[in-house]
Amino acid sequence: MSCERMEGQILAYMDGRLKESERGEVEKHLAACAACRVRASEFRSVSELLDELPLVEPSPAFDVRVRARIAAEPVRQSRWAWLRPSPRIALAASALLLATLAVSIWAPPRHNGDSIADRLPVGFSTGEQVDDDLSRDLSVIDDHDTLSNFEPLKELPPPVDADDEQQQM
Repeated sequence: MSCERMEGQILAYMDGRLKESERGEVEKHLAACAACRVRASEFRSVSELLDELPLVEPSPAFDVRVRARIAAEPVRQSRWAWLRPSPRIALAASALLLATLAVSIWAPPRHNGDSIADRLPVGFSTGEQVDDDLSRDLSVIDDHDTLSNFEPLKELPPPVDADDEQQQM
């Protein structure tokens, strides 16, 4: 074992934190190296001096004061913290993206240049065509108030089924 490696392990050796195999290597090195033996004895004497000092217990309010000082420290955020997405924003953006994709996939195809009337089935009229037809036949417009009153229709007899007509014959 080298003296450089020994410096890293000497405190663990003094505290008894080394494994048996490492402990044996350190003891072999200490037996062979006078400089490391002196260093180990210095650490041992400092440790003994520290053990003689009385144990200082913090006051009961010490913990409260330390926690208050930690809480009072300002939170430092990096300049780029605003770029970090929050989970809610990421979820909303994902849902919006999925909805856009769904609409684009299942939307009916658009026919560029065609009017709506050109794409309607035969015999189906648009609102513009109905307005044109009504303006040609002004008598229908005059009778509009009369036709909008459906009270006389309530007095009509119920419709007769085709099966009922065949049974009556």
